[in-house]
Amino acid sequence: MDTAQTGNLSSEVVQLCGFKIGGGFYAVPVLEVQEVVKPQILTTVPLAPDYIDGLINLRGQVVTAINLRKLFHITGNAPEEFMNIIVRNEDSLYSLVVDEIMDVMDVEVKTFEDTPDALDKEIKKYIKGVYKLEGKLLVLLSLEKLLNIEV
Repeated sequence: MDTAQTGNLSSEVVQLCGFKIGGGFYAVPVLEVQEVVKPQILTTVPLAPDYIDGLINLRGQVVTAINLRKLFHITGNAPEEFMNIIVRNEDSLYSLVVDEIMDVMDVEVKTFEDTPDALDKEIKKYIKGVYKLEGKLLVLLSLEKLLNIEV
């Protein structure tokens, strides 16, 4: 996080990697993203939960693909091809399968709010909070909780 030379906390910003799932806007901290890759060939895993799309061979490393659309029970038109946000949790790599990648955004910390109480508790547990942006809300996901689901 950067703070202006004045030390004014209102100017503190965080960089987020934004993406879309369905009609919603989501993000994870840029520092937690290893890379973004185009659609990959998946190897299905028998008896895996439905939100696990399968395994990806990414330059010789095995990556578990977590489909956030399925995990969050988002219905509606899905794209023909999904994007993969590669993140690391300890010694394992994971792919967050999303509809579309947005830009890296500098978001002011002062626009952050806690997770709304109205959200379904099964989904709420994966959310750190929301940022108010121009005309929309950006949902900040907790990678720690997302990557500790039963895979």
